[in-house]
Amino acid sequence: MHDEPFPGIIEVQFVDAPGRRWSLIDKSSIFARFAELTPESVYPVKVTVACEVQGDIEATAGDGVVTISTSPDGVTTPDGRDTFAVNPSQLIL
Repeated sequence: MHDEPFPGIIEVQFVDAPGRRWSLIDKSSIFARFAELTPESVYPVKVTVACEVQGDIEATAGDGVVTISTSPDGVTTPDGRDTFAVNPSQLIL
């Protein structure tokens, strides 16, 4: 993480339901729901990403996978992807 440009840009990584690792890069304030993220923070830090469930969560969760979009805050992967298949246990409802 660095503080230029302010408020700082941070990379967050997560693993989707099929096991692929993804990176999301955005302002630290987008991910800082549980803790302030600064250069002095001890990383790794648990963070959250606002998302929308695509479709009926109960129907999709029955398959063990939920399709979500990280579009509420405009967060995407470096190549612009914002839709992912995740395990229901990765969601905070």
